[in-house]
Amino acid sequence: MGRKKVENGLTKDMIVEEADRQFLQIDFQKVSMRSIASALGFSHGSIYYHFQNKTDLFNAVIEKYFTILNNLLDSALKFDCLEGTKYVLTNYIQFGLDNQSQYDFMFVKHDGLNDPLQQIAPKESLKKFNHTLQCLHKHTLDENNIHSTFIALHGFVLYYKGRVENFEQAQEEAQSYTDFLLKTLVR
Repeated sequence: MGRKKVENGLTKDMIVEEADRQFLQIDFQKVSMRSIASALGFSHGSIYYHFQNKTDLFNAVIEKYFTILNNLLDSALKFDCLEGTKYVLTNYIQFGLDNQSQYDFMFVKHDGLNDPLQQIAPKESLKKFNHTLQCLHKHTLDENNIHSTFIALHGFVLYYKGRVENFEQAQEEAQSYTDFLLKTLVR
């Protein structure tokens, strides 16, 4: 099969989707711009038309998942304060356990890239987490308690990550844990 020209339809979204697939199936270090381009039927140079390097492409893949997580936080604002808070806590855990590899890349490791928790997207997501809970509770929650709650959720996901295949397998424990966190956060 011959290579297609960039003008013939290669989009950033196509590249991000293929890169996401390869990052999940193959170790990040083993994925190359050539392998992504080849799977899409384009030259590797056409990938560089959209992304400067593999790190930029990796960040675009991760941004896709932060968008999903941030939309989840936005959805909580349609509930009252307690329902919305429980929604945030439960769905954060569900996101982490249903997307374990992506969660790893988002918050835990970057296979030779910079510390994920020092990157802009995780910091912005934490700010959004804080903002969502503050909005639900009319800015009456202590920010340190919100941060501690985020760390507790992160710990829950890390504990169950690899022990279960998805949220459903830890749903009962997650419900109990979110009830506990809700009581400690909203005293």
